[in-house]
Amino acid sequence: MVDGINANSVTGWLLDAIPTIKPPIEFSLITGGHSNLTYKCTDVNGSSYVLRRPPLGHVLESAHDMGREHKIISALQDSDVPVPRTWGLCADGEVNDAPFYVMDYVEGIVLNDASISAQVLETDRNSIGLRVIDILSKLHATNPDDVGLGDLGRKEAYLSRQLKRWTKQWEATKTHEIPAMEESARILQERMPDQIGATIVHGDYRLGNMIVNGGDVLAILDWELCTLGDPLADVGYLLNNWVAPEEVNEEQLPGAPPTAVGGYPGRQDLCEIYGRNTGRDLVDINYYRAFSHWRLAAIGQGVYKRYLVGAMGENRDVDLDLQKQGVSLRATSALALLS
Repeated sequence: MVDGINANSVTGWLLDAIPTIKPPIEFSLITGGHSNLTYKCTDVNGSSYVLRRPPLGHVLESAHDMGREHKIISALQDSDVPVPRTWGLCADGEVNDAPFYVMDYVEGIVLNDASISAQVLETDRNSIGLRVIDILSKLHATNPDDVGLGDLGRKEAYLSRQLKRWTKQWEATKTHEIPAMEESARILQERMPDQIGATIVHGDYRLGNMIVNGGDVLAILDWELCTLGDPLADVGYLLNNWVAPEEVNEEQLPGAPPTAVGGYPGRQDLCEIYGRNTGRDLVDINYYRAFSHWRLAAIGQGVYKRYLVGAMGENRDVDLDLQKQGVSLRATSALALLS
């Protein structure tokens, strides 16, 4: 019995969707997800697939849209952006109590933190970093209309829409006062730069959402926050997660972002490559970095509340105090970049 999976009915659906799959199928929760739940499905021959579904219990209105995420990954199958192959979407809540979709399991590792990243050869780290910014440049060069994603959302006023959306989420999941959240939101609204062009925006573009093997990036994952809008939001977010070794001390290193071990291109290198590839001006990138911290604080608050009310399943080893503290730290970092 795996929490969040109705094994009999899901197995029946998989047999219809994937011609080569052979029962019995073993289901296991893949650790590391803090929003939508991700499971590995392995058949009797050892072939593996991935199933994604919303968190258990309480979910926010319009969040965790499986159809949307499935549509985005499917649309990018033949693009320059590496994504897993999709096998289908189940919109019938009777099958597994919530919609879900299934895609290929891609062999490789996910660099969730520095302890995992330390296992990667230093020469491969540099190659991975260059590939990361190359893929982001290609994503932002992909015309959403050409791949069937032109209706994914409004292309204009991205920052304004995002500020409205995440302010709403912050208010809906707020459990305590964080003055830096309110002040950052005010300044972000006042200093909002003009948007130049519109692209597909991943919304959570970082090494922890990629599968790597050697010096290559094989798949970009977790598209639930993807929309259309200002591409520099992705760049600011990536830079915040691209931590240099000198930014952490030895005690912080094991759980630090993967780039903290060293060997990766620096933030300035990424900016120069992205600017050269896309022709975009990054003069206001600190605004986008601040916006990213603030938005992550709002998202983190939603995660905190879901764990608080038990919506992420049982036996989840999460330090609630640390999660709560992380929200405040993000809000403070946002305000510092705006000051």
